[in-house]
Amino acid sequence: MVNRSDERNVLEENYRTIRENIQKAASDAGRNPEEICFLAATKTVDAETINYAIGLGVRCVGENRVQELLDKYDRLDREHTDCHFIGHLQANKVKYIVDKVSMIHSVDSQRLAAEIDRQCEKAGRKMNVLVEINIGDEESKSGVRREEAEALIREISGFPHLRVRGLMVIPPYTSDKTLTKSYFLQISKLFIDMRGKKIDNVSMDFLSMGMSDDYELAIASGANIVRIGSALFGRRSSL
Repeated sequence: MVNRSDERNVLEENYRTIRENIQKAASDAGRNPEEICFLAATKTVDAETINYAIGLGVRCVGENRVQELLDKYDRLDREHTDCHFIGHLQANKVKYIVDKVSMIHSVDSQRLAAEIDRQCEKAGRKMNVLVEINIGDEESKSGVRREEAEALIREISGFPHLRVRGLMVIPPYTSDKTLTKSYFLQISKLFIDMRGKKIDNVSMDFLSMGMSDDYELAIASGANIVRIGSALFGRRSSL
């Protein structure tokens, strides 16, 4: 049986290490570390462990699956953290989460945006959204192609209950850090280009990219939200 005290000691050490790495990566890039949002990706992590991480200082958590978010939501320490949805989202499940998250990172179609807008109207609120980019044109991943991003952003900007706040990306997996960095820099350029267009209802505040294996490289390339799961909580279960 795994000792809960040992688990927490490991979690504390992981948290400190990640914080130190973020600080160094930002400083090396001439950036303010306080501008980097360390989002804890909590897929398969139980609410008790998430709350312990919140107690350490995690101020933003992200769930990948609607049902998992619903199962944990009432047990999360929401007074001290902000909930985001970071996974692929089906339009028919939007209604379950619009009152539970402050940002959806994975908007990749006009249809999904329209449903979020419709459900937010019913809930009497606005939703911050990021447009997901499929930078590697991978058939197995969701996201809009880079060359189609501006058109989708302009379409979404017309929805009164949505606020486009930036971009999200999961680049193709590769052990070649040079290639990973090239993907990150392509998205960073797109992010800056979109910000420069000053589209109404589009602020381009957030660039969500980088996970446990590459968050330092993402920060060096301009990310200001990094989604870190296994480096904090340990490797995922098979759930």
